[in-house]
Amino acid sequence: MAAHARGLVLGVLLATAVQAQPLHRFALVAGNDEGGEDTRPLRFAKDDARKMHDLLVRLGGVEPGDARLLLDETAEDFLQALARLETRARAARAQGERTSLIVYYSGHAKDGSLRMGDSALNLEALKHRLAAASVDIRIAILDSCRSGALTRRKGARRAPAFVIDTNTAQESRGLVILTSSSADEDSQESDLLGGSYFSHHLVSGLMGNADRSADGQVTLFEAYSHAYARTVADTADSSAGAQHPTFSYDLAGQGDLVLTSPRGSNEGLLVPRTAPAGDYYFVNPRGLVVAELHKAVDTERRVALAPGTYTVKRRLTDRLRVGEAEVRRGHTTVLDESQLRDTPFSDDPVKGVPSRERGARAYWTLGLSGGHHSFFDSSTRENLFPYVPLLGLELGLHDYLREGWSWNFDLALGMQNARLGLPNLEGTRYRYSLLSVGTSLVAEWRLGRVSPFIGPRLAYLNMHRDFADANFPDQHYGMLTPGLVTGVHWRPLERVEFTGNFRLHYFFYNVDYQRSLGYWEFLVLVKYRL
Repeated sequence: MAAHARGLVLGVLLATAVQAQPLHRFALVAGNDEGGEDTRPLRFAKDDARKMHDLLVRLGGVEPGDARLLLDETAEDFLQALARLETRARAARAQGERTSLIVYYSGHAKDGSLRMGDSALNLEALKHRLAAASVDIRIAILDSCRSGALTRRKGARRAPAFVIDTNTAQESRGLVILTSSSADEDSQESDLLGGSYFSHHLVSGLMGNADRSADGQVTLFEAYSHAYARTVADTADSSAGAQHPTFSYDLAGQGDLVLTSPRGSNEGLLVPRTAPAGDYYFVNPRGLVVAELHKAVDTERRVALAPGTYTVKRRLTDRLRVGEAEVRRGHTTVLDESQLRDTPFSDDPVKGVPSRERGARAYWTLGLSGGHHSFFDSSTRENLFPYVPLLGLELGLHDYLREGWSWNFDLALGMQNARLGLPNLEGTRYRYSLLSVGTSLVAEWRLGRVSPFIGPRLAYLNMHRDFADANFPDQHYGMLTPGLVTGVHWRPLERVEFTGNFRLHYFFYNVDYQRSLGYWEFLVLVKYRL
């Protein structure tokens, strides 16, 4: 995927060795799909951030009150959240506790800075900030294009493993930086995984797949080595080429840091020793591979899945073994491989992008609108259809037919008291009401938080005149009217959007004689993403 900057994942995650004093862990996790000018929106940066946040709270020893999740926030918001966590960490150290800070960022990076919407955060400045933080251990994880530029300047290695001295009894202190790609590589996303390759394999490894020693704990070395190997393997045949994660570390003392403890969780799925060897995949109800597990012969493996129902898949040379497993809260589910069924490759529940692309990232919005409706012709406004204020609703389906396309359904009502301006009837009072029902298909261009759009619209317009004088019969007229809609979306919050909407329509009126009329509507909408 060209020029996708997958977020700077600044993670300061500490873990302690067997002899070390327990850590008080803090975490700042951020994800930004938008990177401002000259960048294309990412699809899964915020999803990756959510996964990492949930994982650190569930398995990484971070208390919910000590974890901060930022989605589509600015660089200033990021630094303010970091400052608050640093203050809490200093207070913990003052009480004699050892501390760790986890900072993870998934999103755009460009020209040596994290791109958080229209704001930027210099990578070197952030690195110095973390290095100087009054925290015992800091681990920065960067998932973004060319993020390896930060590590290559001092001790970075483009390699799957590194040597850590684990023989000293001294407790670990220092800074570790992991990046998703080297200095000249793009970080890539996957529709099949619903996230970036690097973050997916890092999270999957931390849930248990990277536990090479089978001791129920995943260390920094195990997690990085696993994420490196799987990321390189999965991207080797991509159009962008193989992606190589990098690392840089400056640790003193015991270095084999435990990041997560899958065995310590009361929830998850156990693949017993008696189960066949092979690669197992766990798919959530959305059709996304949330975790993987490699099982060797005569071994027992555990993956700390969150509560829910999963499709389990084991791939053989000529067929699949597929079944379901339910992970209940507070319980460990033992996989019964005998309950899996044989199925051909054509029935693979996860075949890749073609089987899931349509609707996989679709979402609905519901909006309230207010605005104006008016015909261009002045005589028409004075004698037939006066100007009307409008109130309405709009329901939108986004990214279903195609990414960046929206299919909208709208309803609007308007009412106005008016007087006729016709000769001999001038001053005759009536109540004018209008009902507009329409549908539109628009294409939008997402430029950060602002998205201009344009597209065709078809509406049914029904007008009604109710005269105050009982001697005049009520009148109504209705017709389908084709038109065009254009405007701008502005999204200040993740789920809230403001829209300025201008509609231009053609109207054919043939009651007394044939006339072609035009009318316009302008509405302001407040939308909520469902």
